[in-house]
Amino acid sequence: MSKRFRFFIVLLVLAISGAFLYPTFEWYFLIPDQKIDLASGSREQVQMYAKTKAAEVSAELRAMVAQSPDKEIPAEYDFLITKAKENYKLAKKELPKVWTVEAVFAGFTGEGEFFAAVEDYYRSDLLAVKEQGNSIMQLGLDLSGGMRVQLSADRESLAERLEREPSTTDMNEAVDRAMEILTNRIDKFGVTEPSIRKQGDSQIIIEIPGAADPDRVRSFLMGKGSLNFHIVDQEISQEVQNFLNDNPQAMVTSEGKIRGTDIVPAGYIIRGYYVKDSYGIDQLQRYVVIRQDAGLDGGRIQEATVGSHPITGKPVINFRLDREGGDIFFKLTSENEGETLAIVLDDKVKAMARISEPIRESVQMTGFDRQEANDLALVLRTAAMPVDLIVENQQAIGAALGEDSIAEGLMAITIGFIAVIVFMLVYYKGAGLVSDLALVLNLIFIVAILSAFNLTLTLTSIAGLILTVGMAVDANVIIFERIKEEYRIGKSADAAVKAGFRKAFWTVMDANITTFIAAIFLSQLGSGPIQGFAYTLAVGIVSSMFTALFVSRLVFDFGLETLGMKKLSIGWRK
Repeated sequence: MSKRFRFFIVLLVLAISGAFLYPTFEWYFLIPDQKIDLASGSREQVQMYAKTKAAEVSAELRAMVAQSPDKEIPAEYDFLITKAKENYKLAKKELPKVWTVEAVFAGFTGEGEFFAAVEDYYRSDLLAVKEQGNSIMQLGLDLSGGMRVQLSADRESLAERLEREPSTTDMNEAVDRAMEILTNRIDKFGVTEPSIRKQGDSQIIIEIPGAADPDRVRSFLMGKGSLNFHIVDQEISQEVQNFLNDNPQAMVTSEGKIRGTDIVPAGYIIRGYYVKDSYGIDQLQRYVVIRQDAGLDGGRIQEATVGSHPITGKPVINFRLDREGGDIFFKLTSENEGETLAIVLDDKVKAMARISEPIRESVQMTGFDRQEANDLALVLRTAAMPVDLIVENQQAIGAALGEDSIAEGLMAITIGFIAVIVFMLVYYKGAGLVSDLALVLNLIFIVAILSAFNLTLTLTSIAGLILTVGMAVDANVIIFERIKEEYRIGKSADAAVKAGFRKAFWTVMDANITTFIAAIFLSQLGSGPIQGFAYTLAVGIVSSMFTALFVSRLVFDFGLETLGMKKLSIGWRK
């Protein structure tokens, strides 16, 4: 393998690591805390903030137009110039040489369009930050705190499903199963390290690292009832819609009927059809009447994945039914060809489609944004809740460790890392510099990979990181000592490096492979902090072998072959 190709591999890995690591770096060091706090609120709170800011900015700029129309628009509102330019070009008007507040206002057709442009800017900005918060490395409950949610099992919903009054054993089993499902949803990769425990007979306490975002609670409670497929009766739906238009005071009950009327016949219920707005908030579009008995329930779904529609590019959920579910669905679609099929999630119609032909096993659902599609696919893979869960309380919690303890721990880690770097540099001289470079790259690669999987950084995962650093240094020491032995018996620098790496290869591999196997077993058999430690250790071992055997060798070859160095700087004695 040529040096040029090896350099390309290292640069490629470094670029990919940078792409994985940048969102986390930006989140903790570049984005203001105030913006993070705003983005961590619910989507309704984001909507309120964006509309409030739009009103404030509109009022401020209107006042500037009245007082100083020729004043240049403030830099913080430069985002309005882009939209104004587009409107000027569409109207085939000459662009102004200076973008004054009056010129910017003239680029909009009215107050409504101007307000919408400002609102769109603040909405997009905060929603982008909110989405970024889902793809970064979180600090654990012990280091940074997080969110505490208290859930209660709904006894009535369990009684309805069992068709009898649930016993204490029934409730305990349902809550235990709900805890298992919640763990699978929240900690899908085993790296989030949540705390999920039972309190009493019917309560569950969840503590999750990260911001206290209400939308996160919604995502893992999605499907708390069930996902079902129902046939829509278009004729009755139209009658109901006409009745509601003529009687705006009429109310649709939670049982799916209109209070005081019998317009909906027995065997049918009313459900709202919801579409997400630009904030990702469900908005009621209209009511539809569906058959009360589900044609198929989500329990028959065997596999669910998220993809993109080949024409629109919008997110879709592809799922496959088990054999019995496929037979049921084929019969349902065969008997109702030409009718409309509704997908009902937690008593909301999320999507509807006309049945054009019988369908057996593979089904595709649309009508979701990317985040909701991912959440719903996860829900479908982890089964429906055996009992409805009610959010009793939700609050932010502080770090389990005190700030002083965290500061002292971080200081100890920093001092230890610097001491290792200095020792390698002093003891191995020039080769120590190669080792230090490999060590820094090793840390970058590890943190980048763990960031890609949204690992939660806790004290145990930091312990795995420290152990990895020690093993990386150990690998370099073994290689360097082999090179020194070869160099002392009179071999040239180039020959000594090649022989040293060749003879040290299996020693390094054996030590790392045995530890890697142990880490894999820990990750599969352990849970919580043990899994976090194991994942960090496993990733660290792979990264350490790459930097010690590949990167270090590349640097040596570059110095000896490309730069023409004739001597090795690898210790105080030849």
